[in-house]
Amino acid sequence: MNTDFIPPQSDLNIRLARVQQLLKAAGGDAALISTDVNIYYLTGIVFAGYIYLPAEGEPLWFVRRPSDLKGERVISNRKPEDIPTALKKRNIPVPETLFWETDQITHNEFLRLEAALHPARTGNMTSLLRKARMIKTPWEIEQFRFSAAKHAEVYGLVPSLFRKGMTEIAFQIEIERVMRKNGSIGMFRTFGANMNIFMGSLLSGKNADTPSPFDFALGGRGIHPCLPIGASDDLIAEGSTVIIDFTGNFTAYMSDMSRVYSFGKLPEIAYRAHQVSVDMHCRLMEETKPGTACSDIYNRMFDIAGKSGFATNYMGFSQQAKFVGHGVGLDINEPPVLTERSNDLLQPGMVVAFEPKFVLPDIGAVGIENTYLVTDSGLEKLTVCEEGIIELAKNG
Repeated sequence: MNTDFIPPQSDLNIRLARVQQLLKAAGGDAALISTDVNIYYLTGIVFAGYIYLPAEGEPLWFVRRPSDLKGERVISNRKPEDIPTALKKRNIPVPETLFWETDQITHNEFLRLEAALHPARTGNMTSLLRKARMIKTPWEIEQFRFSAAKHAEVYGLVPSLFRKGMTEIAFQIEIERVMRKNGSIGMFRTFGANMNIFMGSLLSGKNADTPSPFDFALGGRGIHPCLPIGASDDLIAEGSTVIIDFTGNFTAYMSDMSRVYSFGKLPEIAYRAHQVSVDMHCRLMEETKPGTACSDIYNRMFDIAGKSGFATNYMGFSQQAKFVGHGVGLDINEPPVLTERSNDLLQPGMVVAFEPKFVLPDIGAVGIENTYLVTDSGLEKLTVCEEGIIELAKNG
């Protein structure tokens, strides 16, 4: 295992203190954390079981698997009903107010935990953890930089992977292969139900305008009714765009980047719409600083889209997304969300993806997505890669 991907204890201490501060402020005595993404956030590893996190003091790890995990704070645990006994042996009282990840655990698990621990009051730990994870630590930021650099490296290879006569899914498979060879983990996490997708999305021509049931900026038909999103088995037609929206999951911390390619020359309208997106990114970097409201960004960009004459194509055509960006991290869709309804203000240490896109019927989607770090003075672009439309060679 590459030790560069293992967070130092000093960084884990920052995260632990941040979460405990939020838990204490919310009136919680302790929390039970069981989802892999949040266990990883607090420990740097993944195990099956629970973190017992007091509002003050050291956490305990109740571990079901793996069986070889050892340490002073590690307690072998077969089922949640054993937790109260284990706490009693350590002279730890069962908490009066207990928080758990109620947005993510099943109802059955909730009932078992409640019956085992009998807390007088309960709270939602999911929202507190997502709030803590919005602000990245210095070590986490370096993980983003690594992912973004590898992400750009692979996108630079995309034109060499294309062959005339390829279907969307065949082209996507070639990109996925190269991503894996360059160190991609091969999957990424999403927050929320019904948000399944594998590695990313490649859409060309008419398929870019196919509505999807999933809450992503663009849809696509997919190759099977059980996963109706993304690349299809349609041939990539000459005169259409190919938008590639893959996640740079070369570490646990993901960059998000979209770039546009063309098979042959495109109608002039495609280049004009694409330039509007590029200009939006320039405006974002010029005007955004800590304290900027996410809703202001959304409204400002919506106005630009309207004045450009592409309002009906903005963030979709047949079906339009109601956001223009989102936080990224251990999940691809973290807060804050750049939407009209957001109450969040940008803060230093946040990492956000900004993705103004336009869908042109029969031509395809245009527009870029970049990942940005919010700094004390403004924004730093992490995904540095060619932003114009790149024409794919007609390789035989």
